[in-house]
Amino acid sequence: MRDEDGVVVPMRGSARARSGRSAAIGAEAEVLPFTGPDELPALPEPAETPGWQQRLASGLAFARRRLEGDYSVDEFGLDRDFAETIELPVLRALYEKWFRVEVNGVEHLPATGGALLVANHAGGLWPIDSAMAAVAVHTESGRFLRPLAADLMFGLPVAGTLARRGGATLATSADAERLLRAGELVGVWPEGFKGIGKPYRDRYQLRRFGRGGFVRCAIAAGVPIVPVSIVGSEEVHPVLGNARPLARMLGLPYFPLTPTFPWLGPLGLVPLPSKWYIEFGPPVPTDRLVAELAGDPKAVFAVTDQVRDRIQATLDRLLAQRGSIWR
Repeated sequence: MRDEDGVVVPMRGSARARSGRSAAIGAEAEVLPFTGPDELPALPEPAETPGWQQRLASGLAFARRRLEGDYSVDEFGLDRDFAETIELPVLRALYEKWFRVEVNGVEHLPATGGALLVANHAGGLWPIDSAMAAVAVHTESGRFLRPLAADLMFGLPVAGTLARRGGATLATSADAERLLRAGELVGVWPEGFKGIGKPYRDRYQLRRFGRGGFVRCAIAAGVPIVPVSIVGSEEVHPVLGNARPLARMLGLPYFPLTPTFPWLGPLGLVPLPSKWYIEFGPPVPTDRLVAELAGDPKAVFAVTDQVRDRIQATLDRLLAQRGSIWR
């Protein structure tokens, strides 16, 4: 093709040039014989995200099991079907998206057999740390954590039922020992209400661990004690004050005043999105202490102090490494 000045403008390479280039390429590259489709390597299947159809089918299957009575509840009230289908997915969304929990020391969770998990306590308005610890245990090990809860929890109309179905039981030595002997993972928060309602200025400073009742249970059952340190729970509802007259009138151990509660009403119950860290420490063995020593105050207090010191040291280390409360 010629332009207006009579200069030839090539539109595409000539057949001879193209064949020359093909020959050059063919000289340098080895031509592999074609293999049939059966000989090609299989490509990995793309991961499918459960769609609404699958979630609907799962919900209908759950409803059918409930209507037909095709589920079981153990003697302490744990409903595994309800917990795995309803409770844990809701709590796991809070665990992963809201608090963005990071877990360390998973190798210290026993794969089988009983163990007593002992943790620091906080939360302000409600014991949310026990729920997040239960999600961490189930997510990382596939096992259920059986939290020991105060009788006040089971007196609440809805929360008490949900706690019982999720695996919680009354904080008594008899129930704790039975669960431990049965090979369950039992969780205890020895600080109790003094830990949940501690002022924000005293955050991550452990209160007394009671009289060592949890150690007696572990020694009697012959199971190890796993220290658990939780960072992030003190910031979800920072306790700025305690309305003691209102607490006495309502029969509560304390009535927390936070930056959002009770000033914002029900909206004040929403926890702040602090960044969480949960670390399971090396187990403290109790098999060297025979069951008869469970009533020896010196042995019990020594183990109690050892567990408390380990949790406090881990909290101090995690706090020193934490760059931001929120990120």
